[in-house]
Amino acid sequence: MSQSDQSGTITDDKLDTYLEKLHLLQSRGSKKIAIIGSRHVSFMQQQLIETMSYALVLEGNHIYTSGAPGTNFAVIKGVQRANPDQLTVILPQTIEEQPDESREQLITLSSVIEYPDRANMTLAQASELCYSEIIGKCQQLVGFLYHNSMTLKQTIQYAHEQNKMVTAFFLD
Repeated sequence: MSQSDQSGTITDDKLDTYLEKLHLLQSRGSKKIAIIGSRHVSFMQQQLIETMSYALVLEGNHIYTSGAPGTNFAVIKGVQRANPDQLTVILPQTIEEQPDESREQLITLSSVIEYPDRANMTLAQASELCYSEIIGKCQQLVGFLYHNSMTLKQTIQYAHEQNKMVTAFFLD
């Protein structure tokens, strides 16, 4: 099954993907949305991310994120305010390996998935696996990153390859 010919004509596979994304955009009701991003966000950026997460949950969406400080911390705060049952946190490793501020927040959540078997991996390796899992569970990805955020840029590319709807907010 080819996706396009050399003239750029859209084939059935590509058309199906576009129609699927259009349907997702137009559909009301709950979606599975992953929100991930940089650990290094300003206070104002955290407030915006928290507010967006809050609003997405009020619309009935289920949010997937990871547990690091920064973007993910803001996502968790926003979802907790709206409806903590609409949140799944997937960690690259374990709660114990998270920074103190994240650990305090994570132990209050009911849906945290940990991977103790990844403790011997580098954080970058474990994060790559974590993000792949998060992408597999969502219909849409929202990312907050900088142009030099290699792991996040790779995750966005992977989400595109998996035909997920992707919105990237570059912070620089």
